[in-house]
Amino acid sequence: MPVYPSLTRALAKALVDVLWFIEGSEDEQVDPDDAVKVLEGVAHLVSKLSSDQRDELIDLLGTMAESEADPARREFLEGFPEGFGLIENAVA
Repeated sequence: MPVYPSLTRALAKALVDVLWFIEGSEDEQVDPDDAVKVLEGVAHLVSKLSSDQRDELIDLLGTMAESEADPARREFLEGFPEGFGLIENAVA
């Protein structure tokens, strides 16, 4: 039995793991310019997803956040959809 129920789930976890590492890295570990390029690249990529794909990724991130024991990582997961442009910023 596979560890992940779908390829999408496995890839979403891998993406989050990489971005979590980059977000938490010191300048000595990852060049800040390179980090920005990666983060902007991901934001651009997810901006090209279809509405159904965005919804699926948002749902996966929510599920991942619910099961996350690390409060800081949970916060990262909860903020991912807005931070990477999957949902629009709320307008007051």
